Amino acid sequence: QVQLVESGGGLVQAGGSLRLSCAASGSIFSINAMGWYRQAPGKQRELVATSTSGGSTNYADSVKGRFTISRDNAKHTLYLQMNSLKPEDTAVYYCNADVWSSRLTLMNYWGKGTLVTVSS
Repeated sequence: QVQLVESGGGLVQAGGSLRLSCAASGSIFSINAMGWYRQAPGKQRELVATSTSGGSTNYADSVKGRFTISRDNAKHTLYLQMNSLKPEDTAVYYCNADVWSSRLTLMNYWGKGTLVTVSS
């Protein structure tokens, strides 16, 4: 079994910064794509940013130039540096990963989320 645990959320004023982390643990052989998604109250979950094991990244237009996704493959950890935060960034942020288990099965996992609240 694999667990994804997010951390780093909190309350911040508009214009501020936060750094989210997502630590993967369990029976991991390797991790392919990892990503951050978010869900604001009353809205559907949306993609924020993704990162492949090879280092390619992709961002939602709404966060380009403000957010940076990175990962430490040795530590099975994903990060999201969020700068110039806006009230519309308020959401629960979820980590997602495609994980090869030690039994060489590929499965997709979600974390439970971390709340980011940006005040105006």
